[in-house]
Amino acid sequence: MRVVGEISHPACKISIFAWNQKYLVKIETGRCEQTFKIDQLDVQGDDDLRKRISGEFIDRAVRRMESMHEDLGLLFVD
Repeated sequence: MRVVGEISHPACKISIFAWNQKYLVKIETGRCEQTFKIDQLDVQGDDDLRKRISGEFIDRAVRRMESMHEDLGLLFVD
């Protein structure tokens, strides 16, 4: 797996990897993470992918992450 780079964002860590003809976009906050797999043929290289990872895509991922943190908290309720 090759590290392509990171995208700076105040609410989460966004890392991009290349592996097995796919890009893996990993979004992390706290103890949760989401990984999206994108076929390399669906974008026109690293720069095109970076342009697509913005705005509403990140906002929705961050909102989903908030829900994931709530779900994780249910594991520790007695």
